[in-house]
Amino acid sequence: MVHPLDSEVDIAVIGAGAAGLFTALTAARLGGRVALISATPLAATASYWAQGGLAAALAIDDSPGKHVADTVAAGRGLVRQSAAQALCQDAPDRVRELVSLGVNFDADRFGRLALGLEGGHSVRRVVHAGGSATGRRVSRDLSSLVALEPAIEVLERRRAAELWVTDGRCVGLICDDGRAVAARAVILATGGAAAMWSRTTNPPGAFGSGMLLAMRAGAALADLELMQFHPTALVNPDRSDGFLITEAIRGEGATLHNAAGERFVDELAPRDEVARAIGFELEASGAASVGLDMRDVDSARFPNVVAALRAVGIDPESELVPVAPAAHYLMGGTQAGLDGHTTVPGLYAVGECACTGLHGANRLASNSLSECIVFGKRAAVAAMEEPSAHRGARPVPVDGGVGPPSWESRTALWRGAGLVRDQLSLEPLLSDPHPLARLVAQSALARNESRGAHRRTDFPETNSKLDYHHTVIRDGVAPVLERWS
Repeated sequence: MVHPLDSEVDIAVIGAGAAGLFTALTAARLGGRVALISATPLAATASYWAQGGLAAALAIDDSPGKHVADTVAAGRGLVRQSAAQALCQDAPDRVRELVSLGVNFDADRFGRLALGLEGGHSVRRVVHAGGSATGRRVSRDLSSLVALEPAIEVLERRRAAELWVTDGRCVGLICDDGRAVAARAVILATGGAAAMWSRTTNPPGAFGSGMLLAMRAGAALADLELMQFHPTALVNPDRSDGFLITEAIRGEGATLHNAAGERFVDELAPRDEVARAIGFELEASGAASVGLDMRDVDSARFPNVVAALRAVGIDPESELVPVAPAAHYLMGGTQAGLDGHTTVPGLYAVGECACTGLHGANRLASNSLSECIVFGKRAAVAAMEEPSAHRGARPVPVDGGVGPPSWESRTALWRGAGLVRDQLSLEPLLSDPHPLARLVAQSALARNESRGAHRRTDFPETNSKLDYHHTVIRDGVAPVLERWS
């Protein structure tokens, strides 16, 4: 039986973070009718909390080639070169496009974009808006444009319960309230999965729901073992625990100190190095945190960080800030090409829920917001070229779907698949109640080496034979390692 439709559009976008908002706007400005499905009110997504900026080669002494080189170096022999080249070539134009849309980035006294330095970057190339409030500003401005765009129907406080697949092609989705949305193409922009870990910088909803939707529709997932742990998340025994202290603060001179008051790491080394160095210090000392000294940093440049710290009784202008690593960003996700297409025709993925191979085994700081904009644009252009398709009967969503992980699953992931892992710590996760926890463990057990964010004590060396090989899961079978070009 074919049920009546509630909406019929050209493009359906699931997720209203930076990637989803920009993708929806681009499709609408190309003449498409768009449905934007958002589980939260606009400007209340994970992107809202993003403190990093957008990396783009805009300086006179910079170039896309240098940006590619830094991205590849940070990614530890796993970056897909074509994805890095696409990001670094397109990012300057996408920043200029955001400016033309009304996003006000920070500028110097001459009116030029103020470029910040962050870990792993060889030159200043990170643009911010409101210092460490970049995610908030960009999400707010894009949300306003989306709300005013007549070609975009915003379905707030709804979740996609199931993707609608007919004859192997994605032709729409079913919302959790039963509403059916038919589309020429569906674009996933559902964010990451760092909230699967008990200590995280992410809001509670970031548990990989879009990836599981994609997998149930037949799409391949990749690199789920590669969770990046941010080095400097606040340690505080209340709801502010895990609050992210942006890397840009270290770029402006903040330093890290151990229990003896000594500096112990290059603060601007790639994140995997800094996070593990902190982890080793904590293990050796038994302390719960190290100290971030930002007393010599101009606090006016990071007003929301300073305000958040003072709200919990920490004055960063007079004392060290207690920090430790926390799960922050999943380099893996739904396998996607350079225009966002997945292994299911008609289904695209952009932003953190996608895995193009861009980030390799360790994401270069501030490449993620740039990724949202660059690949969001590419996906919208490609999706608008999709043909109309026969829809057939709409599916019945999986009863109850997959909910958030329990606290037990989250602590098990932190314990078994944290900063370091081995076969003994990973194997118990294979029987975890949450499917994504099981998939993470399967992927981590398949990669018998240490590389970037994936550090196995039982395989401490990097295996050069696995350079550019990604851990791919499809059709519910065991992961395989595939070389991507």
